Amino acid sequence: MTPKYNKVHNRFKLNGIHYTYEDLMEVAYSFVKEGLPYETFIGEFLLDWLDHNDFIVVNTSGSTGIPKPISIRKQAMVNSAIATGDFFNLKSGDKALHCLPSNFIAGRMMLVRAVVIGLELDLVAPVSQPNFNTKRHYDFCAMIPLQLQNSLDNCQHIKTIIVGGASVSNSLKNRLQNLNSNVYETYGMTETVTHIAVKKINNFNKEKDRNTELDDASYFQTLPNISISQDERGCLIIDAPRLSKNKIVTNDFVKCLSNSEFEWLGRYDNVINSGGLKLFPEAIESKLHDKIKKRFFVASSPHKTLGEQLILVLESDSNKLNTSVFLDLDKFEKPKKIYAVERFVETPSGKVQRKKTLELLNLLA
Repeated sequence: MTPKYNKVHNRFKLNGIHYTYEDLMEVAYSFVKEGLPYETFIGEFLLDWLDHNDFIVVNTSGSTGIPKPISIRKQAMVNSAIATGDFFNLKSGDKALHCLPSNFIAGRMMLVRAVVIGLELDLVAPVSQPNFNTKRHYDFCAMIPLQLQNSLDNCQHIKTIIVGGASVSNSLKNRLQNLNSNVYETYGMTETVTHIAVKKINNFNKEKDRNTELDDASYFQTLPNISISQDERGCLIIDAPRLSKNKIVTNDFVKCLSNSEFEWLGRYDNVINSGGLKLFPEAIESKLHDKIKKRFFVASSPHKTLGEQLILVLESDSNKLNTSVFLDLDKFEKPKKIYAVERFVETPSGKVQRKKTLELLNLLA
């Protein structure tokens, strides 16, 4: 029987202490009144989770537009937690590390998973290099790529790590191959109650189980009870009845291998049509990640004959780059111009807002 959102699992622990529903309310109040800043966000969410409403109001990330509040059913969040638990074989009593900010959906879902599944959850500050007990065994943890990159020497006792919020660079993927932890990149958004699909990005030669059947790291596999298709643009449609009453139509270009496996190609919002050729900025950026040390992104600017021309934007005080960084690019993938801006425009969660950054350079048509 599926758990209900108004129940606290009898195996749930927070920082080593079991709390009932009523006890957890007291902890939440304490966090709000006396906690550190990151604990305040945890307390505020727990108070919302434990109230009598059947929904939570959250803000979208704003990476492709203005952040907006949306309502998510608490039972949908429970169903998402169960799907993640089933996929990764998480059981009551398993130990989890929480190092994400709890004012965003990914951090909030770590709390929900613990309460619903009965995990023993340890809280640490959501900083770029989380400070946790490196000798303690953890079964599960979620990180952003920067946290994982800064914690590689300390992750040997974490069984499964999911990483999301930004793309995982090729250099980080290469370093993960020497890590004992099983690492999965996630695909999802606020509207899908965090991730709905994952892809394994290391340890491909280990004994296979139901979660490691895909040897090709470019393919995402959906969680249980979620199926996918494409619209006429080639963009992903998500059918997740336990998360959303309606199908979710995304702006993500994909290649579907089945109704549960897909390759992500890029954002419809970002695709560049240059002289009739469709160019995917994210694919080009992937080839450049290990060659350009500064932050950057690929975009386009208007062109009289091509319609759009491909450009590269650097977060730098100089637009100078050695041409050798472009050797691995195809002819049409090489930027026609390079621009520099002192600081990229970001969302509150740290995602680069490409269009607003281009506005700083007066490059939008």
